[in-house]
Amino acid sequence: MGWSAPLNTVTMLQPSTFSNSPLADHRFTARSPLGLADMAFVPALHPQTADLLATAQGTAAPLADVDDEGGELRLRAVFISDLHLGTPGCQAEALLDFLKAHPCDHLYLLGDIIDGWQLRRRWFWPQSHNDVIQKILRRARKGTQVVFIPGNHDEFARHFTHHHFGGVEVVPDAVHVTADGRRLWLIHGDHFDGVIQYAKWLAYVGDTLYEWTLRLNRHFNSARARLGLPYWSLSQYLKHKVKSAVSFVTRFEEAVAEEAGKRGHDGVVCGHIHRAEMRTINGILYCNDGDWVESLSALVEHRDGQLEVVHWTPGTATSLEQKARAVTTVSQI
Repeated sequence: MGWSAPLNTVTMLQPSTFSNSPLADHRFTARSPLGLADMAFVPALHPQTADLLATAQGTAAPLADVDDEGGELRLRAVFISDLHLGTPGCQAEALLDFLKAHPCDHLYLLGDIIDGWQLRRRWFWPQSHNDVIQKILRRARKGTQVVFIPGNHDEFARHFTHHHFGGVEVVPDAVHVTADGRRLWLIHGDHFDGVIQYAKWLAYVGDTLYEWTLRLNRHFNSARARLGLPYWSLSQYLKHKVKSAVSFVTRFEEAVAEEAGKRGHDGVVCGHIHRAEMRTINGILYCNDGDWVESLSALVEHRDGQLEVVHWTPGTATSLEQKARAVTTVSQI
């Protein structure tokens, strides 16, 4: 049964709230309610994207609901980002297992849910990716408040902020109030990435190189699996070893936390850099929920307001209790 949230649990920010900030040049305007004719506003997307939007509007036949979610382990909120649906690197099956094991009152999708950059180059949409979309829509139908904050890879959705699709609200950013009263600013984070803002061509090049790295990594780990060795991430290794990459991550985290403090918030939750983290920066709680390409991580809020970054370990567990034990805790605050 769905849970009715207090009105002050989540606050949708209006476009005017972006003035005098790094987001000032990226204000968002709402358009008329979306019909398929409005696809003209979506730049250079594959025609089959219309099928996904039709499903969200309820004009396409939904997939059968495949599970019933219990309430014993129900979380207050789940924050996920950087799913990159539409790419071979998306770990959709693991994400489905995670979502099934973690029913919640609020589900926040913090950007890069669908990878429009990759879909423009090559259409890739297996059934498991469709299942993820249907799972999210099912959550909304069952009473979970689902909020989608677009990122740079699904920036086409920024044309439709302040609209609802299948019970999912699309907003430029939001504020979530935890059970213990902390105000968390929710964003994707790309507006604090200088490459995205001022050298987007370089971001496209980097995205292509990243995709090649992931492809190489898949073949490499396939061989490791046959030898009985655990998964090892080449791209994560490079990010941690290359000094300039480490410096970029640190500057990004500090800039995001600083802006959250200026806005009067107690913390910030974001994605974008594919690095799950939770730490305090100059008195501001910084949380990054990671990604579902490599780290398989999320941020969750328990009923008492405690926040936890978790890594999901795919397995063969079938019950909620067994699946809960498959989670490796990273940190709690």
